[in-house]
Amino acid sequence: MLVLVAPGQGAQTPGFLTEWLDLPGVRGALEAWSDAAGIDLIRYGTEADAEEIRDTAVAQPLLVAAGMVSASLLFEDPADLPRKVGALAGHSVGEFTAASLAGVLPHEEALRLVRTRGLAMAQAAAVTETGMAALLGGDPAVTVPHLEKLGLTPANINGAGQIVAAGTKEQLAALEADKPEGVRKVVALKVAGAFHTHHMAPAVETLAKAAADARGTGDPKVTYVSNKDGQAVAAGAEVLERLVGQVANPVRWDLCMETFKELGVTALIEVCPGGTLTGLAKRALPGVKTLALKSPADLDAARELIAEQSA
Repeated sequence: MLVLVAPGQGAQTPGFLTEWLDLPGVRGALEAWSDAAGIDLIRYGTEADAEEIRDTAVAQPLLVAAGMVSASLLFEDPADLPRKVGALAGHSVGEFTAASLAGVLPHEEALRLVRTRGLAMAQAAAVTETGMAALLGGDPAVTVPHLEKLGLTPANINGAGQIVAAGTKEQLAALEADKPEGVRKVVALKVAGAFHTHHMAPAVETLAKAAADARGTGDPKVTYVSNKDGQAVAAGAEVLERLVGQVANPVRWDLCMETFKELGVTALIEVCPGGTLTGLAKRALPGVKTLALKSPADLDAARELIAEQSA
């Protein structure tokens, strides 16, 4: 069974969309989605520097557009995706990519909502000086209570021993001075704020208002696995509700991967800009074939893997 996954913020790099523009239909799609989102996706994906695309309001629509356009190139007929993919999931903003590919939201609508999400999260992050840090090593059973004792939120529990903490700068400084037992290192992340925590509550309210006007919401045509609890969600309205609430709730990618196991995953493809989630899968899902779409050069191998899984 094939699972298709979409990465979240931090996966973008300067110029990562440049090669994709040479492929049929890509430029036209990105131009249309740029109009929908009110942002020049082509310029940001080809010419902008690392600092520009680190901006939350830019990175989020850019990543979702990249994921959607790369996924579209995997199948000759769009109708093949629901026939050949067993499940879809995305990490953080990648959930919008997955929801759109599953048929819950039209692509343009997904980009409109993601642009609103990114702007709202950037505004929420500006209220208090907050941040995030990755913890290297340690046991989640020990690490999570320790973080909570310091007032921090385990914002991403990614499985394969990876946890990201989020909170105020003071709380993160306290973590650096008082690491959980077994944690070798605390690495500050270059992000604008404490995403997936209560600090993002204002963004939830803004996104909820935008989602209330969402057009074309449908039920997923492929099993959709949610970051909230790793559960498959069958109703489009519930998927949309979860997308909104997830802004201020921890990402449970560990539980998503547990669900992939239960579903019988045998192969996993990560859409552009792939690499992060396949890395986690290699450690947490031994025996599962993985492939990351990093450039158009990866498309043939991905199509071969899809054909093999569909046989």
